[in-house]
Amino acid sequence: MDDFPDQPSSEPGGEPLLAVRDLRIAFRVDRRTTAEAVKGISFDVPRNATVALVGESGSGKSVSSLAVMGLLPPESTVIDPAGSILFDGRDVLRLPAGERRALCGRDIAMIFQEPMSSLNPVFTVGFQVGEVLRRHLGMTRRQARVRTLELLDEVGIPDPAVKIDAYPGQMSGGQQQRVMIAMAIACGPKLLIADEPTTALDVTIQKQIVELIARLQRERGMAVLFITHDLGLVGEIADHVIVMRHGEIREAGPARQVLGAPRDLYTRALLHCRPTLDARPVRLPVIADYMAQGRVAEAVPQRTRGYAPDDEIILDVRKLSKSFWRGEGLFGKREFRAVKDVSFQLPRGKTLGVVGESGSGKTTVGLTLLRLHRATGGSALFEGRDLLAMPDREYHPYKRRIQIIFQNPYASLNPRFTVGQILLEPMRLHRIGTDDADRVAMATGLLERVGLPAQALHRYPHEFSGGQRQRIAIARCLAMKPEILVCDESVSALDVSVQAQVLNLLQDLQDEFALSYIFISHDLAVVKYISDQVMVMHGGEVVEYAGADELYRNPQHPYTRRLLSAFPRGVE
Repeated sequence: MDDFPDQPSSEPGGEPLLAVRDLRIAFRVDRRTTAEAVKGISFDVPRNATVALVGESGSGKSVSSLAVMGLLPPESTVIDPAGSILFDGRDVLRLPAGERRALCGRDIAMIFQEPMSSLNPVFTVGFQVGEVLRRHLGMTRRQARVRTLELLDEVGIPDPAVKIDAYPGQMSGGQQQRVMIAMAIACGPKLLIADEPTTALDVTIQKQIVELIARLQRERGMAVLFITHDLGLVGEIADHVIVMRHGEIREAGPARQVLGAPRDLYTRALLHCRPTLDARPVRLPVIADYMAQGRVAEAVPQRTRGYAPDDEIILDVRKLSKSFWRGEGLFGKREFRAVKDVSFQLPRGKTLGVVGESGSGKTTVGLTLLRLHRATGGSALFEGRDLLAMPDREYHPYKRRIQIIFQNPYASLNPRFTVGQILLEPMRLHRIGTDDADRVAMATGLLERVGLPAQALHRYPHEFSGGQRQRIAIARCLAMKPEILVCDESVSALDVSVQAQVLNLLQDLQDEFALSYIFISHDLAVVKYISDQVMVMHGGEVVEYAGADELYRNPQHPYTRRLLSAFPRGVE
């Protein structure tokens, strides 16, 4: 690591818009103990430039941005008074509360990672954007509505005259994020902080959001601090890159230099952990391996993929359909066909990747196969029996054999249960194990299998990181001794290194137990890495179905080509 990493430089003769100097932030654990999250970092954000702050969860990048905005909880946060955060020459840490609120509402704005939790679900999007204009610019309601329509149009919301009166829940994830951007730029800020604004969005929507932020930055002359863990995405938008780990800056410099010829081992490790479209190593490298070895590994063996003619078919899906009905008028209803005659076969010990944008029907396919939605038509033959047609009592034994890993492990794990209770409850329901002592032994073994200590049995989900929670979710599935796992966006929101660990774990389990996976994702590189066959869905239909290598090498459908063209490739 460099003793003093290169910092983004301002334009000749000018001061940076944001200058962070020796920032140290700690959180109170108890009355006597604090945990240091940011350890004396210094960096600049030049005017009219985009700086990317990159690192894994826990690196301190989001904490640093929240300190700039004044959003850290004062009762549990300790900021070293020796440090400073200079915005336009003013130290925001020493401004009176009223002045800082006005500054952060008007001159500094922030886009948060999860728009659904940032937007108030009981107010229309027009009201929420207009509230910013009324509060900071003193507009009347009529003036705010006119300006809100202009902002919604500027950020690419379709039919802004209609959407202005819509609620957040009536909009897609990409549209919600556009509303958040409209709120952020409403007052013409000089600095826009974007905290993981594209995490878990489809590649096409992700590209649209990145291009939108880049266009607004150019047209409005803003500075942008773009926070992410995806180095591939950074190359599409950033002028400068700052890499953080464990609260410290590891490397900083121009984006082309940092991404093209990184000097720090940690930066090189970040770049190599992410799956790519042109390689499929037997095991994905993880950051701990690189840091322990002190070097980036040389060429590794590649894994071959694909179905074979003599593969045993464990699941045969034929013309699967699912419709939803929406109310229309006083008594009428309208059919929405979410899945339209989807057919595929899944061999034992193989992986079918399912890709497509939000609303393509890929998740609905998975949920319908598990009978969490009732199918409208079609069949799913498992060992010659139709899972969708059998009565509930007959289906009960099959529940154990087909399991699902959801995208958000915290939402799918009961926060009031310990990990031990989470693992033991399904074992009791399906009468796995002779008694509770036997089940505890099995649960301990499962935790060890997914890389967690036995002590985790007595802890609660909130005490674990996102990657660890996903491992607990996998262990719960394994407790059922399943034959098919539906992985629904199960690694989408994870850091690249944690994502690599979970993908390696899934591959190890498949090799050991001959598990079959239906791997649903919008991440094309992850799907290419883990899939034998890939099914591309659009508008509820299968538009392309081929071997993973063939589909990525020679996509036939225009929609598949559009998905691949939207994949972020970093600095060319």
